[in-house]
Amino acid sequence: MPNHVHALLYFLQMPTSLNTIIGNGKRFMAYEIIKRLMAVNDEAMLTQLAEVVKDRERKKGQLHKVFEDSFDAKQCVSTDFIYQKLDYIHHNPISGKWMLAADSLQYEHSSEAFYKDGKSGYSKLLRIEEVM
Repeated sequence: MPNHVHALLYFLQMPTSLNTIIGNGKRFMAYEIIKRLMAVNDEAMLTQLAEVVKDRERKKGQLHKVFEDSFDAKQCVSTDFIYQKLDYIHHNPISGKWMLAADSLQYEHSSEAFYKDGKSGYSKLLRIEEVM
């Protein structure tokens, strides 16, 4: 999505709090985004991300604000609820105000093709144990 991310996360064992996991993920993604913006010399975007840093955050050394502080988590306790959320994730980019593709299989960032026929745009899907 252009301004947010949807994800279903599963942990065999919760290594730490969900807040810590999401916070660390957002922090490392933000470092990479800033690095890439600097590499292409996108001063306009870097300035925009710098202007939204609050004074208390700036005093702590934060230079850019890439993500909002909050996130919305829903615990998936049933298979039906998981399928409902997965369906929402696959159809959100092609509905309402977004209309990012003609159908969910054509949206370049969709995982629906993987669920339908095992195809993925990634050479390898990582299990959480591989990145922790």
